[in-house]
Amino acid sequence: MVTIKTEKEIALIRESSRLVADVLRLLGKQITPGIATKLLDDLAEDFIRSSGGIPAFKGYGSDRRNLFPASICVSIDNEVVHGIPGTRVLKEGEIVSVDVGVLKNGFFGDGASTFPVGKVSEGKARLIQVTREALDKGVGQAVEGNHLHDISFAVQQHVEAAGFSVVRDLVGHGIGKELHEEPAVPNYGKPKTGMKLKEGMALAIEPMVNFGDYEVRTAADGWTILTADNEPSAHFEHTVIVRKGKAEILTQ
Repeated sequence: MVTIKTEKEIALIRESSRLVADVLRLLGKQITPGIATKLLDDLAEDFIRSSGGIPAFKGYGSDRRNLFPASICVSIDNEVVHGIPGTRVLKEGEIVSVDVGVLKNGFFGDGASTFPVGKVSEGKARLIQVTREALDKGVGQAVEGNHLHDISFAVQQHVEAAGFSVVRDLVGHGIGKELHEEPAVPNYGKPKTGMKLKEGMALAIEPMVNFGDYEVRTAADGWTILTADNEPSAHFEHTVIVRKGKAEILTQ
C-alpha cells in the first residue's frame, strides 16, 4: 500500500536523508586511488552512528544465512549495485558507486552517487554525467498530478538518447518507516501510465545505467549485481517528496 506522509513524518525522513547526503559528501572526498573500500565503509558507519543514526543496510536481507554485512554498498566498474566493501583497493580510472541508507527516529533516507577514481576515460565520465542527468529528469516528473511512469519514461528517454541502457531488473521504491515501500519505481516505462502521484508520497528514485546492454547477473556472494557484458555501470539516487509544481529533494 502506498502511504501519504504527513509533514511531521516528512521532517523525520528529511533528517535521515540529510545524513545520507552528508555521508556521500564525506566519502566523495576520500575516493582516491589506493583507498580500500572497507575504509569507506568504516568511515560511513562511524559518521552515521555518531550522528544518532543506524546504517540501514547492515544486516539487511531475507536470507538469514546471508544478510548484508556492511553499512554501505560500494560497486566498482561493472558492479551495478550492492557491492560489498572489503579489502579491494580502488584504482585509477575506475568508477565507484556508493549507496547509503540511514534509519533515524524510525524513518529511512536513501541515496547514491557515482564517483570517478582519479582520471577516468571519456566514456566513463559521460556515463556518470548522463546518469546524474537522468536522475534530475526523473525527479523533475515527481509532481502531483503526474503518473508514476512519467518518472520512468523521463529516465529511459534521456539514457537511451545518449546511447546507454537502463537496468530493468532493479527499480526505485517508496520509502518511509520501511526502507523499501510501495510503489516500485522502474527506470523505463510509458508516459501517462502507472498510478497518479499525490503530494506527500516519498520516493527513492534511482537510475542504474549500463554502458552496454541492460542485462545483469548476480555474483557468487549473493548480493553484488554485475553487468552481464562486464561493461561499466553508474548509479545515482535521491529520496524525494512529491509536491505540487516541483519535487522536494531530501538528499540534496
